[in-house]
Amino acid sequence: MNALKIAIAGGGVGGMAAAIALQSHGHQVAIYEQTSAFGRIGADVNLTPNAVHALDGLGVGIGDRLRETAARPEYRISRMWDDGRETSRLPMSAAAEEKYGAPQLTIHRADLLSALQDALAPGTIRFGAAVAGLEQGDAGATLLLKDGSRHAADVLIGGDGIHSALRTAMFGPDAPRFTGLVSWRAVVPRAAVAELPNLDSFTKWWGPDSDRQIVTFPLTGGEEIFVFATTPQTDWSEEGWTLPGDIAELRAAYADFHPEARTLLEACTEVTRSALHVREPMPRWSQGRAALLGDAAHPMVPFMAQGACMAIEDAVVLARALCDGPETVPEALKAYEDARRDRTAAIQRGSLANEWLKEGGNADWVYGYHAWTAPLGEPAPV
Repeated sequence: MNALKIAIAGGGVGGMAAAIALQSHGHQVAIYEQTSAFGRIGADVNLTPNAVHALDGLGVGIGDRLRETAARPEYRISRMWDDGRETSRLPMSAAAEEKYGAPQLTIHRADLLSALQDALAPGTIRFGAAVAGLEQGDAGATLLLKDGSRHAADVLIGGDGIHSALRTAMFGPDAPRFTGLVSWRAVVPRAAVAELPNLDSFTKWWGPDSDRQIVTFPLTGGEEIFVFATTPQTDWSEEGWTLPGDIAELRAAYADFHPEARTLLEACTEVTRSALHVREPMPRWSQGRAALLGDAAHPMVPFMAQGACMAIEDAVVLARALCDGPETVPEALKAYEDARRDRTAAIQRGSLANEWLKEGGNADWVYGYHAWTAPLGEPAPV
């Protein structure tokens, strides 16, 4: 397809990955990001082999850059909340690299965003640009910003998250549903829990029910340990997406867990909490010259650790469709949607069910997906 002018709403992981892939094929890309700058906010991104393989394929040294600060978990381990017994242990690191073509990397979100931003052409991201909606016709499309400005493009991509303005403009209002779960996140120095086993692995402690679980894995080359947990809550009425949490409340919720799990929470000095929301899988993601990716299309709870990974896969397949797919933009966007819809819907549903790999099982359909070679226009096996 000839060089296109492409506007991307949202400068997150998926939006930047798509821009890098599209720019490498000569397309003119502008990202409109509502924040004034990227800060060192958030804590973790769990990049499983399917996502690392996709990022490696972007070239420009991104994979090498990520490996400089990331940790490489040795195993993916499931343990039971009461007696600590292991119910599954999946080799990762070198074993995953040999089997899937890439390892698992656990990394601070800011380090991932920085690596992606540095790979973009200068001036690609326009900060402080909040998206309001879109207009489109047969010959082109226009991105509308809240400041009243209008930006013409051949293609519009909505990578603006679960509260996507482009999703609303394309398909109408559709509020996300609160799952009844609140997530808690903390980072502790490795030295504070050095006596615990499996610190170099991704470990999930499964609770007596799906409302409670603790997940830990290494960050920053193994120097820090990320801790994630959930608790039930009847509703979420607080202002703000992520709020400070009460560590005493979290510890009390897990007072009946195995001593090793409780030791992790005892080491936490500060925690944040946020509501977990979902939407049902969408029957359509594209409309004319506009398409969605990542959480704008398929928000999911984090229990399969695939939210960012699916956005990265989307970015690669979308770029391939626009560069090497059908001749017209609407046909290319439809081919992208058809290649991605069933896979992401299966992972949305599997994440919400929260049983994946509890007793072992096949991870190949998730980790072995290669976004650079998956057929366009055809559903991926699930």
